Amino acid sequence: MFPNAATETRDPDGTVRRAIDFDLLRQELSDHVVEGPQERFHLDWPGKRAAAFAANAPIAKTLRPVREQSVNFDTTKNLVIEGDNLDALKLLQESYLGKVKLIYIDPPYNTGGDFIYDDDFAESVDVYLERSGQKDDAGARLVMNSDTNGRYHSDWLSMMYPRLKLARNLLKDDGAIFVSIDDHEFANLRALCDEVFGAQNFVATIIWQKVFSPKNSAQWFSEDHDYILVYARDKQHWSPNPLPRTAEMDARYKNPDSDARGPWTSSDLAARNFYAAGTYPVTTPSGRLIDGPPRGSYWRVSEASFKALDADNRIWWGADGANMPRLKRFLSEVSTGRTPQTFWPYSEVGHTQDAKKTLLRYVPFEHTENVLNSVKPVQLIRRILHLATSPDNEDIVLDFFSGSGSTAHAVLAQNADDAGNRRFIAVQVHEPLRTPEPEFDSILGMSMTRLRNVAAEIGEQSETDGRGDLGYRMTKVDTSNLADTLRPAEALGQLDLGALESSIKPGRTSEDLLFQVLLAAGLPLTLPIQIEHRDGFDIFNVEDGILVMAIRNDQRSTINDQRSTINDQRSTINDQRSTINDQRSTINDQRSTIKFTPIYTQNRVDLAASRRVSRRRLRVRCGADQYRADLPGAVPGH
Repeated sequence: MFPNAATETRDPDGTVRRAIDFDLLRQELSDHVVEGPQERFHLDWPGKRAAAFAANAPIAKTLRPVREQSVNFDTTKNLVIEGDNLDALKLLQESYLGKVKLIYIDPPYNTGGDFIYDDDFAESVDVYLERSGQKDDAGARLVMNSDTNGRYHSDWLSMMYPRLKLARNLLKDDGAIFVSIDDHEFANLRALCDEVFGAQNFVATIIWQKVFSPKNSAQWFSEDHDYILVYARDKQHWSPNPLPRTAEMDARYKNPDSDARGPWTSSDLAARNFYAAGTYPVTTPSGRLIDGPPRGSYWRVSEASFKALDADNRIWWGADGANMPRLKRFLSEVSTGRTPQTFWPYSEVGHTQDAKKTLLRYVPFEHTENVLNSVKPVQLIRRILHLATSPDNEDIVLDFFSGSGSTAHAVLAQNADDAGNRRFIAVQVHEPLRTPEPEFDSILGMSMTRLRNVAAEIGEQSETDGRGDLGYRMTKVDTSNLADTLRPAEALGQLDLGALESSIKPGRTSEDLLFQVLLAAGLPLTLPIQIEHRDGFDIFNVEDGILVMAIRNDQRSTINDQRSTINDQRSTINDQRSTINDQRSTINDQRSTIKFTPIYTQNRVDLAASRRVSRRRLRVRCGADQYRADLPGAVPGH
């Protein structure tokens, strides 16, 4: 009866569950204002503070280059990152702070069956995931957010909040973010973006007609659209580019009076807004007097301006010169573009079936269950690229929910179409397919296959040796390349120091170290790199000397393996020494026991008596433990 009283709360053991807001319920049942907590307008949910902390929490991770999975590694300026996008966004903060022109994301819609990233910040992530069984074989943090889950909306908001906060830092002052969403979380996303980007930077809500025919099987209404929320980093510095004019628009312009200025169309000279100087009479060329504009409206221009327009043959009175005046607008004088509207029909930007056909065209599937149904049309994203980027400014386009690679595909296609030099950064977590395909076994692998085939097609269609940058540098989120060498003094032995000789983890390459330095120095990860091998060193020259780095090679992997073997041997020796020491300790204990047996003491007493040794001297010879023993036949006092 009172749906507004339903909420989510955290119980004593930290579990978020559905609950009743009894303050609101009491108000609903009361006929007067009920006293309660101080009211204020804000978005809140269980876990918000932890999600905010997650955006600022440091991580000991890096990005490792993967040459063998890259295309044109040495020359490309496009970047692909495999890993949790929360980690990736943190790693990009220094290198791409304020450098991204456009962010487009298509996050999980939280429909009750979507997989979302799960972040639990109250305990160790690994502990939580192992405890809850929400980690796949490759370690990916993916969970099903069922609509029966008590944390249904809270989980989704906690997942989105830190990622949007970090993403905002990457936007240029004249940059913008476009976010696809449906009705399930539209209201929450709007409120969340208002908080992260500022309500004053809200630009528009675009309605995309995603299907070309209604769903007759729908229980209530056929859901024919999705939303795209648009926010600017700073609305005062951002404006969309105009869309190109269509042939249909130009066809509306005619030239019935053979005006030398060319085709024109007419518009109404009257408007509803009050204008004090817009209530004068006019006389038509045929001599008919018109008392003024239609009732309830005003002429758009003053009488003096009207007469000047008429003298310049810019007023159309109709073919017989007796009609209500209209203003002539010439095609040669109108803008070369058109103002974008908030309704995008599928006829202009494609629909979901178009998107699926495009995916099937570039990705060879053998298993139908692997074909994604929620991909976005390339035409849709190209429309966004046209509005929010420039072809000749090397604008960076970021998609940290890259999925099947639609955004990267759109960047390559748009660059090929307008000779642009846009660059993309695509981030995708390792998400295995239900059934591995012969060429790939994850959604990321699917997108890589798609991009390679798209690039090959563009290269074949180009009249030159390829059009623009068709490659990408593949990187992977991983732990830091630096070994943990911090040990308390009491935990170290002399032989343990050898294991700490190298500060680099085994298996890490010189190029791994270079990329970690690039991140630490705040340099873009796609700068040109020249490598020279000299005297056992790998010498890297980044961007013609912006960074020069020499790393001793000496077959590092082999050396690290040898060091690991030596350390294992040292550990074995230490174990053996420890065993020997334990044995020695046992022998000493046995000797001590033998030394202080009553029989031994009695024999010494008998021997002393036969030799007439004084009792005091005997007590000294028998040791401290025997000093106070009563002779003869005394037992050691323990």
